[in-house]
Amino acid sequence: MKVLFATSEIAPWVKTGGLGDVSGALPQALHDIGIDVRVLVPGYPALLAAFGLRTPRARITHPAGGFPSSTLAEAVTASGLRLLIADCPALYERPGGPYQSADGEAWPDNALRFGLLSKLAALLSSNASPLDWRPDVLHCNDWQSGLAPAYLYYRLPARVATVATIHNLSYQGVFPPAVLAPLDLPASALNIDGVEYYGSVSFLKAALRLSDRITTVSPTYAREIQTPEFGHGLDGLLRSRADRLTGILNGIDETWNPAADAFLTARYDLATIEAKAQNKAALRQRLGLADDAGAPLLGVVSRLAHQKGLDLLLRIGDHLAARGAQLALLGSGERWLQEAFAALAERHPGRFAVTLGYDESLAHQIEAGADVFLMPSRFEPCGLNQMYSLRYGTPPVVRATGGLADTVTDCSDETLAAGTANGFVFQSPAPDALLAAIDRAIAAWRDPGIWRRLQAAGMSADFSWSRAARQYADLYGSVTGIG
Repeated sequence: MKVLFATSEIAPWVKTGGLGDVSGALPQALHDIGIDVRVLVPGYPALLAAFGLRTPRARITHPAGGFPSSTLAEAVTASGLRLLIADCPALYERPGGPYQSADGEAWPDNALRFGLLSKLAALLSSNASPLDWRPDVLHCNDWQSGLAPAYLYYRLPARVATVATIHNLSYQGVFPPAVLAPLDLPASALNIDGVEYYGSVSFLKAALRLSDRITTVSPTYAREIQTPEFGHGLDGLLRSRADRLTGILNGIDETWNPAADAFLTARYDLATIEAKAQNKAALRQRLGLADDAGAPLLGVVSRLAHQKGLDLLLRIGDHLAARGAQLALLGSGERWLQEAFAALAERHPGRFAVTLGYDESLAHQIEAGADVFLMPSRFEPCGLNQMYSLRYGTPPVVRATGGLADTVTDCSDETLAAGTANGFVFQSPAPDALLAAIDRAIAAWRDPGIWRRLQAAGMSADFSWSRAARQYADLYGSVTGIG
């Protein structure tokens, strides 16, 4: 089976969040199980620099619309994954991030930039492709490649199955209707069965309406986005296509493995879990936390944003200090949250440590050195850190939403007896509910027998990308008829 995977990010070269992680890992996992996959990605400076040895495959011009010409070049990663890089300096060769300038402003031509990505994906999936290779499946990701099914419908009819994956429904790629002509889409596309969304053009709506199948990054999130609370105005469309919507839980990268993690003071697995204590001691020393044997250490690695529910943690911070708990927090985001957490740490020296920004080594050390990991998200399509925590024997406290609900089983007498308990789950996005869950976690931490059972369940779970790849392969087979 041949799959064209269209994405606007790919880790480790271009990444702003979960999409980059998925795009760096899932195509590789598909390749590893024998699927002929090619990844189409814009030619950002970081990619062009990383793959100086790339082979030009086609020069592509566009007789209609406002697209500049581009060169399609092929490169191969060290692990054998083939990339198709859309080299278009006029649209992609600029400083800053893939979507914003260095000062955080969205690029004003983003519709054209990702319209080109979408159109190239459709072109390579059609009979008009300049390449000999043709995919059986075009797999689009988030709004940035969401117009590809629209181009196949309106401009480039082709016998190719289309799959659209929602990584975060809150980002939809909405632009004024005036972009239709530069995008080379007909005026007839601006209707409820096409790309129209409340009078505007929505890249993501086009993908959800016109793709053969829709996936998202956890089973619970697939159900949540069909409700007004989580649907961001697209819940009606998603309910109407519920029979085409599937939730497939993301995997996590194998670099997150406590038995082989170069950032740790002491590597360990379930059989040598006692070595985890050495990482706790090292983390305390690095962050200036008191060496208090009776203090549970709570860890957070997160964006500081309303979605992540960190304001709930902030409101119970003094209560946690009064309980003798310690906190190691790494993250950045909304300024008021940054300032408030910094002030909290100043009030509780030796108890709370707040590091603003991101440090890869510290992220790994918090996962390994903390006793409990906190993720009180208001919504979380999939989440990765709770899976890292489970793998590192650091039972998480999470809110019951999205991928958090799919991966963390609340500790109770019943789940402990069944051997499935691996963390602590609360329902309401409220400070009292979070505090009650943390209190339960601290009580369990004080019982070594219960704690070892929680750690064993988490560290034994399969969160590999090979599991996810097999599920995607089954999905591709169901939509193409190819076994």
